Amino acid sequence: MNIIVPYDKQDTLTAKLDDDISVRFLEANDVTLPDQDRVIADAVAHPIQSAPFDQFIKDAGKVLVIVNDATRPTPTARVLDVIFEPLSHTDYHFIIATGVHRGPTEEEFIQIFGDFYERVKDRIIVHDARKDKDMVYLGDSSNGTPMYVNKAGVEADKIIIISSVEPHYFAGYTGGRKSFLPGIAGYQTVEQNHKLALVPEARALALAGNPVHEDMMDAIKTVKQEIFSIMTVLDKHHQIYAACTGHIHDSFHAAIDRANEVFAAPMGEKADIVVSVVTFPQDIDLYQAQKGIDNAKLALKENGILILVAKCRCGIGGKAFADLLGSCDTPRAALEKIEKGYVLGYHKAAKMAEIGLWAQMWAVTDVPPEEISPLFITPFSDLQTALDQALDQKGRQATVLFLMDGGLTVPM
Repeated sequence: MNIIVPYDKQDTLTAKLDDDISVRFLEANDVTLPDQDRVIADAVAHPIQSAPFDQFIKDAGKVLVIVNDATRPTPTARVLDVIFEPLSHTDYHFIIATGVHRGPTEEEFIQIFGDFYERVKDRIIVHDARKDKDMVYLGDSSNGTPMYVNKAGVEADKIIIISSVEPHYFAGYTGGRKSFLPGIAGYQTVEQNHKLALVPEARALALAGNPVHEDMMDAIKTVKQEIFSIMTVLDKHHQIYAACTGHIHDSFHAAIDRANEVFAAPMGEKADIVVSVVTFPQDIDLYQAQKGIDNAKLALKENGILILVAKCRCGIGGKAFADLLGSCDTPRAALEKIEKGYVLGYHKAAKMAEIGLWAQMWAVTDVPPEEISPLFITPFSDLQTALDQALDQKGRQATVLFLMDGGLTVPM
């Protein structure tokens, strides 16, 4: 069997497996796509529990448009094709909801805004969670999280959110409320919120009883302005499958139903070896690609081998979680250290260390071996070698599962 998997934006990796090896491929579900030119326009014209966009934007005054950074596949430019003309008649600004990520590069600005970038680049605010002077305190959440948010979100008369909804390994789902927390929240707020990810209830597809989600919902309650939410759902090829607009909560939940149709993938029995292929743009670094590790664990047998395939063109991507793991000799020691004191990023380390207690983590990436090895991940330079060694270890009767688009696909 010849196997070809995506690697980076346009490259691929290849491997061969003998025909007697049991191999399965699990990917997001096939769905029937709507008219790509109409799906967003129709959703904007028929919002849920909200006035139509043209009415919302009329006489709007200062408008803030919250958009995702380049780590998300959100089709922001496609949305702007529909709404930019009426938006352009207002005093508008965009804010990049970086959370605690770095700001976009010039190439990433174009990835986000497409042909609109030249027209709007002087009206873009890049959120920086560490700039305390840009934050406004809005009270505490029911979990005790102090709510600091970028003052741009407070000074605007109306707010537009452009996002996408897909599974998220500890928030349940991306989209909706996540544009505010962590999107444009202060560092302290994000840190306290993400500490809640350490509990078992914080997992993919889970909202009820998920304290991370509850915290995010509390953040939205502090927002007094009128919000028009534009939530997109993509298929496995990053084509627009659905768009839900209007009230921030109603559009979010409507989009969840559509996202589950795509990304909740029935898998049958678990496998001895799971290869999780994380695709562009979530393959930007290990910090983001780790989502593919967390989703893949749901398909892996105990004592199995999990092989991450992700370009990680920007390296590790998160210093705190890497330093924590690198300072410990075992996954158990890492978890014990996290219990003694939380720092933002330790939730990522905890999720990885928990897997390290019962499975092996291997990876085919561009991260130098000396950087990834201390993180309890065995590095490989090519997919073929990783598969050969995994089968040598587990035996030719072992089952192999390829989880395609592992950062988004959730094995059920």
